[in-house]
Amino acid sequence: MSRSDTSSPGAVRRRILTLAWPIILSNITVPLLGLVDTAVVGHLPDARYLAAVTLGATLFSFLYWGFGFLRMGTTGLTSQAVGRENDSDVRNLLGQSLLLAAGIGVALVVFSRPLITLGLWLLDGSEVATTLAAEYAGIRILSAPAVLANYAILGWFLGQQNSRVTLSILVLTNGVNIILDLGFVIGLGMTSDGVAWATVIADYTALIFGLWLVSRQLRWLSGGFLRSRLLAIAAYGELFSVNANLFVRTLGLLFAMAFFTSRGAAQGDTVLAANAVLLQFIMLTSYALDGFAHATEALTGRSVGAKRWAEFALAVRSAAWFSLITAGIACLAFARGGEALIALLTGLPEVRDTAATYLPWMVVMPLIAVWGYLLDGVFIGATAIREMRNSIFVGLAVYLPVWWLGQALLPEALANHGLWLAFTLFMLTRSVTLAAYYYQRRRTDWNEMASDGCPGV
Repeated sequence: MSRSDTSSPGAVRRRILTLAWPIILSNITVPLLGLVDTAVVGHLPDARYLAAVTLGATLFSFLYWGFGFLRMGTTGLTSQAVGRENDSDVRNLLGQSLLLAAGIGVALVVFSRPLITLGLWLLDGSEVATTLAAEYAGIRILSAPAVLANYAILGWFLGQQNSRVTLSILVLTNGVNIILDLGFVIGLGMTSDGVAWATVIADYTALIFGLWLVSRQLRWLSGGFLRSRLLAIAAYGELFSVNANLFVRTLGLLFAMAFFTSRGAAQGDTVLAANAVLLQFIMLTSYALDGFAHATEALTGRSVGAKRWAEFALAVRSAAWFSLITAGIACLAFARGGEALIALLTGLPEVRDTAATYLPWMVVMPLIAVWGYLLDGVFIGATAIREMRNSIFVGLAVYLPVWWLGQALLPEALANHGLWLAFTLFMLTRSVTLAAYYYQRRRTDWNEMASDGCPGV
């Protein structure tokens, strides 16, 4: 196929859809596993086991989310190496990412006791639930090397524009996990420890499968692994720089979410529960928008590596249209069916009524948040991570003062509206800041790629 064929608008749109749909389907499998975990443990005779699994799962969600840079950084750098047609770099980036993941994973296991103690203390559950959650977490942490290595593998394949691997690995992981959940808890009579062991075995099963897929892919790449690239610390400079900025950016996002949750909790259990229900609307939107963002990472990274502005511009423009259409559909769905979705998520009348009061914030949120998702994909592909990091802190600089002013000036009955206003402005500020960085980069660094005769976006 000629270059004009592969970089035509229609070809780029088809490529985005081809990359996005497996990721979207993969995302859908995540809440399915959570539902099965809850259903299995929730039918045990004592509620403390469900509380323990909830606390432990929350702890690991935050912990592993913090190391998501292993996926994102690997995607950006790999896609650029693909654009440069440098098979050696593609190979050695995988090796570096796997070694880094193994090192961090082993460190998490070694220092698991203080990490788990601190994490569960921050989550502040009951004494009985916390004791069981510590047992659950002590088992779950054993899978840390596998989980982080899987992040690197998924990022490496996505950087090569192979998102179907993401779907196959996550379907296998969650499928094994669900089967073992049922076998250990219902079949063998285990409790929260059975759920933990099911997850550990599933994670290592996925790693074995992922490494097998890697071995097949390596046959198509020329060259070999270089000891100088894998064992010399200096060779990790770019990977460390990208991942360090992604880690700081993720910590900022975690703080923003934790702050939102804690300020909602300060207003009472009903407001806390209503906000938690509405945050699921944001999660539902992210399942689709993440698919297009990940596709953008792979396509823009390859274009940057090949220094082809035409393909870069087409990828951004095409992904923007898909993302905007998806966000618009989400807005309409929340406006027309938001109350029905709230009723599906909770049967408590007071929580339903409270969530419905703040539903208008969810109706506008997709059109505000969509640009942050899209531009995150652009900047990850271009490995312009400092801009992503900075956008979080610019957003926090708006978020926190607006929240404080809202609490000071608004009556108590409107305090949660003030919190939602602050959070919405945080998302908007992120989007605007990333857009400003994007157009600045267009006039400077990325302008060097414009020699192939296609106007930018």
